[in-house]
Amino acid sequence: MPSAPESSGATPLDTGDDWETQAARIEFDDDFDEDDELHDLAEDDESNRVTTWISQRASAATGRFRQTAHELRQTLAGEASAKAAVDSLRLREPSDAEPGEAPRDLTAAAFFDVDNTLVQGASIVHFARGLAARKYFTYGDIMDFAWTQAKFRITGKENARDVAEGREKALSFIAGRQTSELVELGEEIFDDYIADKIWPGTRALAQRHLDAGQQVWLVTATPVELAQTIADRLGLTGALGTVAESVDGVFTGRLVGDILHGPGKAHAVRALAIREGLNLKRCTAYSDSHNDVPMLSLVGKAVAINPDTDLRDVAKVRGWEMYDFRTARKAAKYGAGTAIVLGAAGGGAAAAARLLRHR
Repeated sequence: MPSAPESSGATPLDTGDDWETQAARIEFDDDFDEDDELHDLAEDDESNRVTTWISQRASAATGRFRQTAHELRQTLAGEASAKAAVDSLRLREPSDAEPGEAPRDLTAAAFFDVDNTLVQGASIVHFARGLAARKYFTYGDIMDFAWTQAKFRITGKENARDVAEGREKALSFIAGRQTSELVELGEEIFDDYIADKIWPGTRALAQRHLDAGQQVWLVTATPVELAQTIADRLGLTGALGTVAESVDGVFTGRLVGDILHGPGKAHAVRALAIREGLNLKRCTAYSDSHNDVPMLSLVGKAVAINPDTDLRDVAKVRGWEMYDFRTARKAAKYGAGTAIVLGAAGGGAAAAARLLRHR
């Protein structure tokens, strides 16, 4: 499997210039003193420079950006993810069409969320289990990951402290490591912990799009290196995931923008569509979470897979299709076909039980 391109950690703006160069190119109103701001940035700690740059521009009343700092980070995360995805796609050799293969549909694609949509449970928890088995993390760390995921699944809301702590722990793990190391770990851990947790029903839906000659992309908060491994193993086009900054193939311990989540996923899909010439009205998106409504609303056809309560309510109001593979009864209720029903299984509880047994 080709490694994620080393350039994926660069700023999502196309030139690859540093933040100061990009800042100098942005026009502000006359009463905004760029020189004073750059002087202030120079005095900041290196690790806080990008944060300061984003926050000051997001909050400046006279600035060009009218987004909050969080919104701007999600935009940058989406742009970085799309760039990394396209770069990875370009590195792969184009495959010749097989005899009898459907002609390529160049303007339509499908976008699949990963956690609880394609994979039973949270892929990052499965990844952490694999790292713990290799002495990178402790099983106590895994329980922290699992507890955070459980709270989110039960309440449907993310705790800002949980998100921040998880992000810092993950970044501290990868800081100073080679990007190729994370790719290799992702391949091993997929085979050991994730391969048998793919929902067959969701996999069948993805295959329908492939058979129709369409691109199929994963869209996830999971690190792009792991997400790309999942896509490669399943024969999908590629993945949009969280991009960690890297320099010369080594992780710096910082993210490009932020974790790819919520509106960030929509930004990533839109940016990829522009780069690939896709018509979003002809595209389809799949997710289990109401947090992905921005992405689901962006495309011509939205489908809820194993939906949480809020997404189920939204899907009913908007007339979106729904499939639930967690029980055969629910799969039948939502009209899943024979191939789809094969995906029905009680994976969530079983995964949690296995996690506790291996602690």
